[in-house]
Amino acid sequence: MKTLNPVFVIKVAIHLCALTPLLFNYYWSITDQNGADPVKAIIHFTGIGALNILLLTLLVSPSAKFFKLGWLMQTRRLIGLYCFFYACCHLLNFWWFELGFQVSLFIEELIKRPYIWLGMSGFVILFLLAITSPHSVRRKLGKNWQRLHYWIYPASILVWIHFYWSRKADISEPFLYLTVILILLALRKQKLKNWIRFR
Repeated sequence: MKTLNPVFVIKVAIHLCALTPLLFNYYWSITDQNGADPVKAIIHFTGIGALNILLLTLLVSPSAKFFKLGWLMQTRRLIGLYCFFYACCHLLNFWWFELGFQVSLFIEELIKRPYIWLGMSGFVILFLLAITSPHSVRRKLGKNWQRLHYWIYPASILVWIHFYWSRKADISEPFLYLTVILILLALRKQKLKNWIRFR
C-alpha cells in the first residue's frame, strides 16, 4: 500500500486550517452572529490571524532543523502566502467596512493613526515577499531574493507594533506575542547578522 506524501498531507491540513475558520467568521459576521460588533470581530480575526500565521512561517525553519524534517521546509511558502492572504483580508475589511472604500478617509486614517501606517509598512513587505515567492522569480533574483526575504524579520516587528498600538486596554496579549517573536528571532541570530551585513 502506497503511503501518503507527508508534504501533501500537511499542505491539505494547512488549507483546511486557514480557510475553514476564515469562512466561518465571515459567515458569522454577515449573519450578525459574531459578537456585539461583527465588523470589529472580523477585522480583529483576520489581523491576529495574519500575525499568528507569520509566527508559524518563522517557526518552520527551526522546527525542520531541530526535528530533522527537511520536507517541512516545502510548506513554508504556502504558510507565508496564507499570512499575506489574511493580511489582505484584514486591510480590505478595514477599508470596506470601516471606511466604505473611500481613499480620502483611508489617507486621513494613515495620517491620524501612526499604528495604521506601521501596519501598512508591514503589509508592503509581505506583499513583496508574496509576489517574489514563486520558484521562477527566485531563480531570476538570485542572491537578491534572500536579501529581500530577510525583510520578514523587521516585518514581524512592524506587525507587532501595529497590533500593540491598536489595543486600547489589555496589553498582556501583545507582550506575549512579543516574547514569542523575540524567541523566534533569537533562533535566527546568524541569519539576522547576515541580513545586517547584506544591507
